[in-house]
Amino acid sequence: MRLLLEKFLFQRPLYRVRKVLELEGLFVSQGTLTGGLERLGELLQPLYTKILERSRVAKHWHMDETRWLVFVEVAGKVGHRWWLWVVITQDTCVFLLDPSRSAEVPKNHLGENAEGIISADRYSAYKVLAESGRFLIAFCWFHVRQDYFRIHKEYPKLRAWADGWLERINDLFARNARRIELPQDSEPFRQEDQELRKALAVLLETCKSELLDPALHKAARKALKSLQNHWSGLFLFVDHPEIPMHNNLSERQLRNPVVGRKNYHGSGSVWSGTLGAMLFTLFQTMILNGIDPKKHLTAYFEACALNGGKPPEDLDAFLPWSLSAEQKAAWQYPLKPKRAGAPKENKPP
Repeated sequence: MRLLLEKFLFQRPLYRVRKVLELEGLFVSQGTLTGGLERLGELLQPLYTKILERSRVAKHWHMDETRWLVFVEVAGKVGHRWWLWVVITQDTCVFLLDPSRSAEVPKNHLGENAEGIISADRYSAYKVLAESGRFLIAFCWFHVRQDYFRIHKEYPKLRAWADGWLERINDLFARNARRIELPQDSEPFRQEDQELRKALAVLLETCKSELLDPALHKAARKALKSLQNHWSGLFLFVDHPEIPMHNNLSERQLRNPVVGRKNYHGSGSVWSGTLGAMLFTLFQTMILNGIDPKKHLTAYFEACALNGGKPPEDLDAFLPWSLSAEQKAAWQYPLKPKRAGAPKENKPP
């Protein structure tokens, strides 16, 4: 258990863990540790599959992806760059490892029956999902904001122009933050909602007006064109107040594996990469639900041992949305979990 936590939650490479164990008087070879990890996949796969199934029946997903190195040769693939995808719902945090960055990865995960809203950046794979008519893509306003912040940094002559746009976008965050703190059936909410819609209408008109200027700098034109082209997805949070203005949740969840990528570079085999995705999923899903991953997985492995070294028949007894009040109390995570769509997350940095 300690080894799993060290490697897949705290993102420490195995050779460092071995050094710590040696200081404690335990000498174990790298091969012994690796062999032990390889045998765990069969025990964890059914639990991982259950979490995948739960993810598919949601109506709102946060999605993102980052590179992940897998040092094996794969027919038809050049290099070792794979992709680690994250898909987050209200009560699941799923990681998927795949050699492809195409839309087929989230499409295959969601299946043929899923429909709802996906919070994502402007990467083309997510736009492909919208073509089915079953998904709406809520684009991230922080990425839009970054366009103008970049112009501020790189083009001194455009700083005043970029600052004006940053102020307008920050004002949207502030207006929405006030709005979503109010009951949706209240008059104050309706007033804040109307003011937010007016501010967005003015912002869009300003965008269109500036694009008509033939002397507009190419960097400014590119940013405004992107804003105009993604407008329908950027406007979704208005009609759906439960949807955040950003996709920061998925970006935050990728930070933990990224630390592992920096510390141990990725995975040396497909099985180890798959095991990593499973454990990233299990640990982060438990934390998201306020469950201590160490206590949870210890109980799960004990149940496997009692079942003759096989996964227990009753997997629901180990899923956070099916736990009894007694189990939740016994496995409570000591730190407060962050939930998807929390109002405070709508504020700009």
